[in-house]
This record gives sequence, C-alpha cells and structure tokens, in this order.
Amino acid sequence: MKKVTVVFWVTMAMIVALSIVGSLIPDAFEDISSTIMDFVSVHFGWYYLLIVSLFLVFCLYLVFSQYGKIKLGKQDDKPEFSYPSWFAMLFSAGMGIGLVFFGVASPVSHYIKTPPTADPGTSKALEDALRVTFFHYGIHAWAIYAVIGLVLAYFIFRQGKRGLISATLEPIFGDKMEGIWGKVIDVIAVFATVVGVATTLGFGATQINGGLTYLLDIDNAFWVQLVIILIVTVLFMISSYVGLSKGMKYLSNANMGLAGILFLGTLILGPTLYILNSLTDAVGSYIQQLPAESLRLSPNDPDEQQWVLDWTVFFWAWWIAWAPFVGIFIARVSKGRTIREFVLGVLIVPSVISFLWFAIFGISGIQAQKDGSDIAALPDEQALFGTFDQLPLGMVLSIVALLLIATFFITSADSATFVLGMQTTNGSLSPPQIVKFTWGIAQSAIAAVLLYTGGLQALENALISAALPFSLIMLLMIFSFYKALVKDKKQEKQRKHF
Repeated sequence: MKKVTVVFWVTMAMIVALSIVGSLIPDAFEDISSTIMDFVSVHFGWYYLLIVSLFLVFCLYLVFSQYGKIKLGKQDDKPEFSYPSWFAMLFSAGMGIGLVFFGVASPVSHYIKTPPTADPGTSKALEDALRVTFFHYGIHAWAIYAVIGLVLAYFIFRQGKRGLISATLEPIFGDKMEGIWGKVIDVIAVFATVVGVATTLGFGATQINGGLTYLLDIDNAFWVQLVIILIVTVLFMISSYVGLSKGMKYLSNANMGLAGILFLGTLILGPTLYILNSLTDAVGSYIQQLPAESLRLSPNDPDEQQWVLDWTVFFWAWWIAWAPFVGIFIARVSKGRTIREFVLGVLIVPSVISFLWFAIFGISGIQAQKDGSDIAALPDEQALFGTFDQLPLGMVLSIVALLLIATFFITSADSATFVLGMQTTNGSLSPPQIVKFTWGIAQSAIAAVLLYTGGLQALENALISAALPFSLIMLLMIFSFYKALVKDKKQEKQRKHF
C-alpha cells in the first residue's frame, strides 16, 4: 500500500462514513438523499439536457474535423486489442449488466406503467416505449462516456500525462492540479466509481437471486445475495490478478458470446416478425425525433415535465456519475486508435447493440404482457425470467441469462478495481495487486452491508447528486482537451513545414 495517494484514504473514509450512516439510519439517509436529488433534478433539469446534448455535438464535431486523424498515442502505436475485444470490453464495462436487468423491464414499464405522453397500454404507448428506451441508452449516453475516455486517452498516451482526471486539466490550471484542487477532482471521480459499482453489485446480486427465486423457488433473501456477492468477489479478483490482456479480455469476449446466444435464441423463439417490424419503426422514430427529444422539458405540461425529470434527467445524471469509471477504463483499452475511430466506435457500436437488445427483449416482454402474462407486475429483476417462461426452451434461456448476468457482474467489478487502483496510485497504468484487491473487497463489503440494511437506494441517490459537480469538471476537460488539440495541430504543421 506504499504507492497509494491521499485520494485513496480520503475517498475510503468518505465511503465508510456514508455506509455507516446508510446502515444505521437507512430511512433518514434515503429521505435526505432523495430530497437533494429531487432538488437537483427540478432546478437543473434544463442544464442536464443542454450539457449532454453539448457532449454529443462535440463528439460529432471531432469526427468531421481536422482533429479526427490524430492518434491516441504516438504515430507508430498500434491498438493493443482487436476490434471485437475492444468493443466487448467497452460494452461490458459500460452498461452490459444494465441491459440484462432492464432489457424487458424498461420497455414494459413505459408501455404499461410510465408512458411519456400516451395513455398506458395503448398503441401509442407501445411506439413510445421502445423509442424512449433507445433514447436513454443510445448515443447521448455513450457521448458522455466518449468525452471522458477520449480526453484521458489523449493525455495519457499522446502527451504522457498521468492517468488521472486532474491531469487532463493541466493545460488550463498548470501546476495547481498537483495540489489540493487536483486531489478534490480525483476524490470526486473515485467516489463516483466506488458508489456506482457498489450499487451495481447490489442490483446484480438481487437479479441473480430474483432469477433463482423465479426458476427454482430459492429464498429471495439477504443470505443468498451475500453468497452470490462472495462468489463473484472471488471470481473478479482472480480475473483482476491475471490482468487486462487475459482475465478481462477473455471474460468480455465470453460476455459477448453468451449475449449472442441469448440474443439469437430470443429472436428466433420469440415473436420474430413483430420484433423486426417494431425495431425498424422505433429506429426511424428515434432518428426523426432525436433533436426535439434531446431538449424536451415540457414546462407547460406538469405531468410530461415530471416524466422528463424522472426519466431523462435521471438517466443523464446517472450516466455522468458513471462516466469516471467507464471513461477511464475505455481510455485504458483504446491506445493506438485515432480520435475519429474512437468516437465512432464508442458512439455507434454499443448504441446499435443496445437498440437490438431492447427491441428483442422488450418486444418479447410486451407480447407476453399482451398474451395475458402480467410481466409489468413482476419485480424488475424477475421480468426477464417471466418473459422467458412464456417462450419455448425458456429454462435454457434463463440459465444462459443467469450466466450472462454473472459474467457482466464480474467484468464490471474487475474493470472497476483496475480504475480505482489507477486513480489512487497517482495514475499508474499497472496498479499494484494489493490496491486492486483492497478496492475489490471494499466494493463488495459496501454492497453487502447496504443490501442488508436497505441503504442501497440512498447511496444511489447520493451518486446521482454527485453528477452535478462532476459535469462541471467534464466541461473543463473539454475546454482543456480542445486547447491541447489546437496546440498539437499547430506543432504538427510546423514539423511538416520544416
């Protein structure tokens, strides 16, 4: 532990303190954190819509600008990972487990319980269900991740900076990032990562438990979730020990293989034609309404405005809060790509996979709902298994789904231990095993304690509230990055001239 910085100790103390508060007074903690989160959503909803749209516009500008050919590394650097492995790793770290958890639950909810503009259960609600799900998991979400990943990869691999969020702001603030303000920025990033992964571990354990309960009538109880967390902890620490090029790479490829089996199996066994027709229609609606949806706040319709705050603003804050973790990891595995290649890869491929995923599983769940199986009444963690129960070979699909959740679970935790180790050892690209193990155990312990006491939701609220200050850091990162790009391009022209 000799290499850890003060960021490690400060963040660990903050997390332990919040976990203790969440354990001792979970209801009060949840009330306070919910009040803060509601205040931020109501008063800064307009800001979230504007800033996320700005991130997307900036990414698209880079694709078509003169800076697109700049490499994230030296001119002779080659990508460390092949395209399939690269896509698999960024997707597994980004939102893989979220797609499995909400693949059925989110579209069904928008169709039956929470349609944005239509009456529940109507054909208009069904059309909106896929479109808004695509919107929340599409290119806007990945633009948030792309900004962090791109800026970090550029400064680490092209400019030789430390792998820290604070280091990317040195073109603006210079040596001040070596002091207290740099530490504050890195603490915010580490805090968001720990809390985000702890909540994911908690939700992942509940979904595996929910699947076992639905399929095998195993108790839906804390002791089962604790056993699941312990098993997953051992597995992701083994993966962490063998390193990115082996453990994480092979697990991510396994993720995509299992996801492919589940994907094709559900497409073939489900309402295939209905899925394909709905997918085509929803993609067209998504593209057509994207500009208006990006800035829709509906100030003159209180019900519609509340929907936007509850869903769109929530998702944008959630993805921003997750951005330090996912962005740093994507940066680490993207050495040797050009800026254009990076942005197109990160924006398009995961978004397309998300669209296909939600169309297949969402429409299968909606069809099951129409056929009389009340999928909407099931807990979110059981909606997927309830849908499979209505398909041929449903038990086989459910077993594959449980394996997929487990591998996504492991890869999320594995990539997080690497990112946390990197951020708390002064940006080391090869953090010591003891530091990664410490963070791995801490994440699992926090998830277990808060699952037991019921404080997990409060910690999620705290994470979303932390997105507001971090979004300001992201704006500074864009300005710093652009300033460095202009200087880089000018130096390149001078070299060619001489």
